[in-house]
Order: sequence, then C-alpha cells, then structure tokens
Amino acid sequence: MLKVDNLTFEVNEEGRKRCLVNHVSFQVADGEMLVITGPNGGGKSTLAKVLAGIENADEGQIFLDEENISGYDIDHRANAGIGYAFQQPPRFKGMTVARMLSLAAGKELTEAESCRLLSAVGLCSADYLNRQMDGTLSGGEMKRLEIATVLAKPHKVSIFDEPEAGIDLWSFSMLIKRFEEIHKEKKESLILISHQERIIRMADKIMVIEDGEVKQYGSRDEVLPTLFTRESCGRCANGLEGGVC
Repeated sequence: MLKVDNLTFEVNEEGRKRCLVNHVSFQVADGEMLVITGPNGGGKSTLAKVLAGIENADEGQIFLDEENISGYDIDHRANAGIGYAFQQPPRFKGMTVARMLSLAAGKELTEAESCRLLSAVGLCSADYLNRQMDGTLSGGEMKRLEIATVLAKPHKVSIFDEPEAGIDLWSFSMLIKRFEEIHKEKKESLILISHQERIIRMADKIMVIEDGEVKQYGSRDEVLPTLFTRESCGRCANGLEGGVC
C-alpha cells in the first residue's frame, strides 16, 4: 500500500513562495488503480515527481508498505518498488533501446523479452532495438519507449504521467489493454495521470487536483458523475477519447 500524508512542495519564484502541491493526502491499496486528473498546471505532474523522488517534499510523509520512504532519493525509491514514466521522457545519446530496456529490467533481456515489451506499446522490435534513444526518435516514440521501461520490471506502485500524450489511437488502445491486464492481475498498484475518459473510467479511485490541492477524492462511482458535466477544454475535446480538465 502507498500512503501519502500531508504532502507539500513549494518553489521560490522571484523571491516569493508558490505552493505547487498543497497538503495532499491519499492512499492506494495493493492492486488498486488511482487516476489523477484536473486542469493543466494544477500540480499533477509535480506530485508525481515528488512521489518518485525527483523532487523533495517540503512537508509530509510517504509510506510504502508501512515503510517511510520520505527521505529516499529516486534510486532508493525505485529499489523500494516505485516505478515512474515521465510525461516528457529524457533522451540518451549513445544508448540503444535494447540496452535501456535491459537496464530498466535489471537484467539482460533476450530479444524475445524485449520484443514483447515493445509490442505492448505498439512498436516493432526489429525497427527499434538497435536504435539510439536520441533526437532521431519522435516524441511519441520516446513516450512509448519510456512506458516500456516501466513495464520491464515489476513494481509495487507504477506511476504513469499522461501515458496517452503524443501517441496514436492504435498504440493507445494497446496501452489500455496492458493497463487492464496489470489491474486484473492485482500484483501491483497503478497511478495514472490522465485527462482521457477511457482511462478515468478504469479507475478504482479518482482524485481531482487543482491549484495544488485535492478538490475531489473518492471511488469511481462517487467522483465520476461530477467530472463529465464540465465543459471540456479544446485539448480534451480533440483527444483520443475525450476527457476533462
């Protein structure tokens, strides 16, 4: 179980403090799927980075299976069982896709194992295994490869920041299928940050964050009816499945 208690993260902007994550608390049970949604710039990605250890919280605590991991850096949190897929993945010149997948898995993967991972995100292994993870890859390709690195290793909690962004409908459908499989297996918990209705409807729990604060948090049946009565923004209206902001 992941338990987040009173998590707060602030930044200094021109000498003034701005709270990007404001006393956020929630829990994700074993095998549970939490979808976090809300307006752009509301603090969703910042919260994900704090959970992964990329940013350090100013206040609050994070517990994973009753172990306090609040002071852990990103490496120690990954070893403890936190997986994280960036919304905008970093590029690595000189690093092949095959090598990156093996590093992510923590072992040398066979070509067949790498192929299964790439197929799960809509990529053909023959076209990608020996390519470098650099500027020759598009943003959508990088996004799918980033997701594959998280899928390469079992985690207690996997965090995916807008997994649908920048990918085509077919690849999105494959990702949905994989998330459904992980959820059905109940072997790890999922936190998905998304605007997409199809992803939101998969959730056990939904949390709406706006201006760094939790505006709604509860079961899917409790929160879902209130979400799609709002006027969709242009981005969501033109998305793969429609969504909310």
